[in-house]
Amino acid sequence: MTLTHLTPADYVTTQWSGGATTQLAIAPKGAVYADRDFLWRLSSATVELDESDFTPLPAYDRVISTLRGDMILAHNGGERLTLHPYEIHDFSGADDTHSWGRCTDFNLMLRRGQCRGCVTAHFPHGTETLALHAGETALLFCGEGSVTLHAGTETLTLAAHESALIEDAPAQLTVEGSAKLMLAQMYR
Repeated sequence: MTLTHLTPADYVTTQWSGGATTQLAIAPKGAVYADRDFLWRLSSATVELDESDFTPLPAYDRVISTLRGDMILAHNGGERLTLHPYEIHDFSGADDTHSWGRCTDFNLMLRRGQCRGCVTAHFPHGTETLALHAGETALLFCGEGSVTLHAGTETLTLAAHESALIEDAPAQLTVEGSAKLMLAQMYR
């Protein structure tokens, strides 16, 4: 197992037409989002427009949530869906997706047919054990508060906006503290 502590200084932030997007992690290492040659990518973006269109990503499946603020989504002109903070929604990157609402999101992109994954929200107050896909990759993002995690024999404390990248993950990890967490897991 490899446990890497990521702080905002490690993230890559770029501007987009509606705000800023911060890449938390990407695989394989060195992949470039703009080249669309990545296996998976985790990011958090600020949406500073009342309405915006998602970038089409036809080769990818997406999982999105908000960390702050509500987001309303419609895919392919269909019914609107409201996402409140830490609610999770899966959709195809090929969908024509329109959104309403200013927010900060948490976004996982997965190359269809090559990688699968999931995102879950956790709100520990004390000690909680989280199940992982053993031997795969996970990223634990601390949206608010702070938490100490125990993975195998390693211990790491995360403050707000910090992450733990866990490669060759154990079957579980234990978290202690009071926080709002997003756990992304990427597996084959």
